[in-house]
Amino acid sequence: MRSSLIRRCSSAVCLSAVLLLSYGASTLFGQGGEPPYFAIRGAKVVPVAGPPIENATVVVSRGIITAVGKDVAIPPEAWVIEGKGLTVYPGLVDSFTDVGIPAAAPAGGEGGPRRPQEISRGPQDRPGSTPWRSAADEVSLSDKRIETWRAAGFTTVVSAPKGGFFPGQAAVLDLGGERAGELVVKSPVAIPVSLQVSGGFGSGFPDSLMGVLAYVHQVWLDTDWSVKAQAGYEKNPRGVERPRYDRTEAALADALEDHALVLIPANNSVQLRRALELADRWQVHGVLYGGQMAYEVAPDIAAKKLSVLVNLKWPEGEKDADPEDKPSLRTLQFRDRAPSSPSALAKAGVKFAFYSGGITTPKDIVKAVKKSMDAGLAPEAALRALTLSPAEIFGVADRLGSIENGKIANLVVADGDLFEEKTKIKLVFVDGRKYEPREPERPKDAPKGDITGKWKLSYTTPEGPEESTADLSMEKDGTVSGTVSGKRGTTSIISGYLSGDKFSFTINIPLDQGPTDATFSGTFDGTSLKGAISVVGLSIDFTGVKPGNTALRGGQ
Repeated sequence: MRSSLIRRCSSAVCLSAVLLLSYGASTLFGQGGEPPYFAIRGAKVVPVAGPPIENATVVVSRGIITAVGKDVAIPPEAWVIEGKGLTVYPGLVDSFTDVGIPAAAPAGGEGGPRRPQEISRGPQDRPGSTPWRSAADEVSLSDKRIETWRAAGFTTVVSAPKGGFFPGQAAVLDLGGERAGELVVKSPVAIPVSLQVSGGFGSGFPDSLMGVLAYVHQVWLDTDWSVKAQAGYEKNPRGVERPRYDRTEAALADALEDHALVLIPANNSVQLRRALELADRWQVHGVLYGGQMAYEVAPDIAAKKLSVLVNLKWPEGEKDADPEDKPSLRTLQFRDRAPSSPSALAKAGVKFAFYSGGITTPKDIVKAVKKSMDAGLAPEAALRALTLSPAEIFGVADRLGSIENGKIANLVVADGDLFEEKTKIKLVFVDGRKYEPREPERPKDAPKGDITGKWKLSYTTPEGPEESTADLSMEKDGTVSGTVSGKRGTTSIISGYLSGDKFSFTINIPLDQGPTDATFSGTFDGTSLKGAISVVGLSIDFTGVKPGNTALRGGQ
């Protein structure tokens, strides 16, 4: 009996010891056996909130910056990273995107995208309104763009669902963590509004810009009435007809109560001036997004004291445009002057931040910022528009956007000036977790030809014949980027290349089993593509031609 008790106690002690050691290891060390304490020593530090500091040290403790400066004591438990020849920046912020949200909500349902036969008869049907959707609820680590954006130095995004006039609520997300909830920094921070007319004549209400504007304005009026009616009813419900519940109004009211911004689309000068009036008419705290023709109206924006999110997908001619279709002088001027808009905003004293817009390869975001610098924007203003300014606009400057004591340890460690083309990002810290960007697969041989352009891809899946469009862009070394659009939506190419006459590019698509990689690979003969798609263990033959080229069709 006594020996059995001793054995049981010994087992309990052993178990306790194992648990204690495990707890101690998990407390002392982070993921991959790394400690939660780091010190980057002897680097150039660019805090953004202050002047650069040469030969400085940054100490990170449990995800928080705890010391920055030249004469900083390094805790004995910290892993030391020698920073000689390196520059430390705050993590970059993409100010408006859907990164982290891998797929749209299913079609149909209340307020969701309408099927062709579902015709809205009026505003009471709430077409295209799903403001209860939240990026914080829909964020998923399965979105491969999280890794590609992070590898380019982006530690934070302001992400929102897409689709409809009120697609959903935006959240500030950090691009690192082991669970989806760990990515959420603050929610909600904004209510994006779209004024894009969907459908054609007879598709239902609203089917014109005037109708969309009237509908959105009515939604704001209804929301304001609902808030006041509900407050009055709660104060004295007896003998009063109770207000009806409307999901759209309730979601918008809750978000506005949480001080969410309203993002208003405005890109050209007419839209920008209209947006300034809409913010007043709607009586909301508005932020403009688009802003590429701000060079014409920057003083007007400054007078209204509104902030602007600038779309970095600068306007350009279509790659396969009809050579006989000559653009107007106004269009050519817009393409030339758009990158000067950030400089115009800075000179007018307008707070602005950058967002990726239609850019699908994150390294091209910094290249687009460089264009604005070439057009007159000061380098320190450009960096601020990628770091501290978006944090200030969205109300999180107290926790990120600069390298300061007490802020989240979102850091980018590079081997030179962030805006120089040859600079490489060596390390990225997100919430104090260290990530080393993986080098993408590079072409081994010089490319034979240029695969750039729009390609019509034809193939047959187990569900039947399908087509999609690949919009490809190739760099001189053969690296390929772009998008693929089809029945499953539009997705960015994760990695791709043309080596000799062999090509390969990978996308991530939503399937029944979840987001899944699909790799297109084959040969390029200068006018057509031919190869196979590798996805979930299947190999599906496909062909590709440029629209108008009938030399090769799917399966022929």
